[in-house]
Formats: sequence, C-alpha cells, structure tokens
Amino acid sequence: MRSLRLRAFFSLSLFLGSLVAAHGAVSPAPGSQAGANGGASGSSNGSIVEIKPYPFPPYDQAEKNTDVENYASRAEYEKAVSDPRFEFQKVKYLSDGLKVIAYLYKPRTTEGLKLPTIIFNRGSVVRSDIAPELVTCFHRLASEGFAILAPMYRQSDGGEGRDEVGGADVNDLMNVLPLARSLQFVDDRNLFMYGESRGGIMTLQAIRNHFPINAAAVFGTITDVEAYIKQHSSDPPQYRIVPERIWPDYEKKKEEIIRLRSAIYWPEQLDVPLFIMHGGADPAVAPDHSLSLAQKLQKLGKTYELLIYAGDNHILSNNRLDRDKRAIAWFKKFMKP
Repeated sequence: MRSLRLRAFFSLSLFLGSLVAAHGAVSPAPGSQAGANGGASGSSNGSIVEIKPYPFPPYDQAEKNTDVENYASRAEYEKAVSDPRFEFQKVKYLSDGLKVIAYLYKPRTTEGLKLPTIIFNRGSVVRSDIAPELVTCFHRLASEGFAILAPMYRQSDGGEGRDEVGGADVNDLMNVLPLARSLQFVDDRNLFMYGESRGGIMTLQAIRNHFPINAAAVFGTITDVEAYIKQHSSDPPQYRIVPERIWPDYEKKKEEIIRLRSAIYWPEQLDVPLFIMHGGADPAVAPDHSLSLAQKLQKLGKTYELLIYAGDNHILSNNRLDRDKRAIAWFKKFMKP
C-alpha cells in the first residue's frame, strides 16, 4: 500500500495551498449559516437537475486517479462494484442557485421501500471524482439496510461555486434535506450522518444548524481550527498553513472564522447522539481534538461515545470494517420504528 496522500485528508496546508494556486483565493463566508430547510431562500434548493448511473473503472485505473488503495483492497473494491443488488448514481442538484454534485447509493429496486438514510460527509477540500474511494464503505452501509447520500460540496467533481471549507458550502449539505425528501424510498424519520475528516466538521455544523438527524458518527475530525493551525505551524513551508490564503480576511475576522468551524466552542449545540472515532497515530489531526470535544460533551451530559483506535491513521484504514460496523450499530440504536 502506498503512503497515505495528504489530498485524501483534511490537510489545510498543502492541499489548500494547491487549491489557492489553482483556483485563486477562496472567497470566505465566515458568518454564513444554513437553516434547517437549506441555505438561501428559494424553493429550488435540493431540486434534482440530473441523475445518471456511475460506471466504475477497474481497480488499477482507479488507483491512478484516486486514493482507493487507502480505502479498499482490490478484492473489497471488486466485490462492491459487482454486487447486483445495489446501484451507484451521480446526482446534480441545486444549492443557492449553484449546480452541485452528490453521490447516491441504494438498492437497485426500491419500489415499496422506505429506507433509513445516511448522509455521508466526505473528507478533504476540492476533489474530483472520488466514487471509487467511497463505494466499499457505502456497500457495507447499504448491506445493513441503508441508502446513502453523499454531498460533494460546491466546486468538487464538476460542481459550481467555490468551496469555503465550512462557510457557505455548509448550505450544500443542508440542501440535501429537501433532496432526500424528494426521493420516495427515503425514510425521512430515520436520517443519520457519517463524517470523515473535513466531513466531521460539516456534520457538526449541520447538527448545530438543526438538520433533523437521529444520530451521527464522525472520525478524524478537527474540532479546533486554531489548534490545528498551531499543530502544523512548524511544518516545512510547502506544508505550512497560511490561513490568509484560505480566508483572505482572516486577520480581521479570525475569531469569527475559527469559531464558526470549531465545535469545541459550541458543544452545547450538539443535541444529537454522537459517536466520535479517532486514530491514535493520526498524523493529520491530533486525537486531542476528539478527546477535548468528548470532555465538553461529558460535562454537558450529552449522549456520546468516544473510541480511539490505538496506532491507526487519519481515516482508520486498519480498522475500516470495525469503524463502519460500530457506526451502523450506533445508528440502529437510535432508529425510529
């Protein structure tokens, strides 16, 4: 297995440095908040523009274009993509007037079904096609009776707009709610969230913004952006974080930008049962992020569980089967009849 690439993680340093170089400075929206029914006003939020089937490439080709080898073995990948029970679709939907992308994984036949649904929030910043990385996880979740919706957020995989890393892009997640409700097979009484890395930040913000989910699970999550920046302050120049390149008005609005994205400052707003997982040897995000949030939740009497996988990495590659098994058990614990 090749070494884990930073692009597969929420590494604000190298990844966002390249993002800025390729796309220009990211326009900030540090104060933007999404409502329970989506971001901006307008009935078009969540409207489906297009749905098309996704043709999976061979594993060797997927290795060249994605980090699939960090998420699945060849055997796991081939088992998932060849399972005739399920289908993977790419959905284009509207969010704040932008056409953005989500992945949909579901049983091939859904007539008469009402399925509990997991909104999966992926990691990293701007990505192209990452379906090969996600399909094995989705296959494990779907095999336990769930449908999966995974917003890619603006600017990724051909989506319009610009990713703000927890700013207006949160609306793209909030607008998955009307999208989900438009799908007849989705049981909107049983919605859950599962967040990887940056997706953990998105999940926690969605909880704060009252997305109606029964429970959530996250792993490798940054809960304190300022602490994360300090953690990598001594990295080599090409890896060092320069917040001003991400948020041009960072110096003027530093506290607002950090607090909006850092759950450590608003744990009292996390009113959904939360399962927190982290790798004990995570090189990207120190386990302290999860430990500190858990301590806050403990003092507040919140419903949560914390699991640190000793020696594992940022995306819990060594324990991916157990990771998903435990997340599934957590969701089923809070399933409504």
